Amino acid sequence: MKIARFAILVVFIALMSSPAMAGTKYLSGGPDITAAIAGTNEFSPGQDAAFKVNVENRGLIDIKFVQSGIVERDDLPNTAKLVRATLLPGDAPLTIKSDPQLVGDIGGGKSVQVTFLAKVDENAPAGAYILPLVLEYTYLRNAEQYGQDSITYTYKEVNETIDLPITIKPEAFVAVESFSAEHLNAGNEGYLVMHLKNIGHVNASSAIVKIARNGNSPIIPTDSSIFIGDFPINGTVDPRFKVSISSEAGGQSYPLDVYIVYEDESGSPMTSKMTTIGIPVHGKISFVVTGNPRPIIAGDKQVIEVIYQNTGSGTAYNAQSRISAVDPFTSNDDTAFLGDLAPGESAVARYEMSVDNSATPKEYGLDSEIRYKDALGNSQISDTMKVEVTVEETSPVMTILLISVVILAVIAAGYYFLIVKKKN
Repeated sequence: MKIARFAILVVFIALMSSPAMAGTKYLSGGPDITAAIAGTNEFSPGQDAAFKVNVENRGLIDIKFVQSGIVERDDLPNTAKLVRATLLPGDAPLTIKSDPQLVGDIGGGKSVQVTFLAKVDENAPAGAYILPLVLEYTYLRNAEQYGQDSITYTYKEVNETIDLPITIKPEAFVAVESFSAEHLNAGNEGYLVMHLKNIGHVNASSAIVKIARNGNSPIIPTDSSIFIGDFPINGTVDPRFKVSISSEAGGQSYPLDVYIVYEDESGSPMTSKMTTIGIPVHGKISFVVTGNPRPIIAGDKQVIEVIYQNTGSGTAYNAQSRISAVDPFTSNDDTAFLGDLAPGESAVARYEMSVDNSATPKEYGLDSEIRYKDALGNSQISDTMKVEVTVEETSPVMTILLISVVILAVIAAGYYFLIVKKKN
């Protein structure tokens, strides 16, 4: 018993007399890497997805030695060093947009989050898919010490793949297979008839077809929602919408958004992805004055004829023209009925105009416009047009004739009164 106590005392004294510096040595099974998508792993067809992946190192230290004579290690054996993460699409109907990510070192019990951007295919079939996450890293496999001041490291490279499950949700998706436009002229209202098909992967119940203005597009829905009820997979409908076209629109195609609001098979409210289509729009119904009416003599009253032509791409119904009689002109008949004017057709308007005696002989521009109804019966007014009317001065011959007529009239009147007086 005394010998044992003496041996322990010798060991204690030896330890007390050794250098104070002590090193640490670890024994471990290496890194244990796991990964999972943070948040939801359900995505919709056509969605721009951001996969936030948590990468965790669950590797633990099994044994730790602390004693003198051990050279301190620079790396822990359970640390995953220089981690490089690559997300692959596998058999999933999507495109990975992000390049491989350099994560750095992940110590035992630590985790990092890596984000990968992706685009789910527009017509992605619903179902469960696996995204392979490839992780490349190294770790300290062995550290062999030589003497009291040197150590040799042995690292191991690891390339492992972790499966990340995702789900493409079944959704209804509307496709515009064809459409026809009726009376879509700038500044007018018209109709849009579409042939729609549910090309999604779920039957839509209590479905409502909606159209929406696309940004600053001149196509503005008047009727924006139509209830169609059940809209099964591969089912078709032909809704008819009324739309108005801004007067600023030109003769070209403009965008319009189409989508459906519905209930899925579980009764949850859903909204499909928007489909954008191009709608052809015709230019504004417009008119021009062709030719000029014949000149008017100053101080005279006469009927002038003005020819209007429809140069637009739509019919003007019940067209009625008007001319503005301004000084030196006056008129008690400044409107004319033109009737229906199809594109390219012309009509003649007749106005009775009087010109003041003091009017300066020259060409005058009188404002004129046409009020008409579009195909839906809405009242419209054309842009203002100029009617060029020339005023001419009275010729000397006409003046002499007028004076002669006046003199003859005075003589005739005097002769008449003279005869009547003699008889009395």
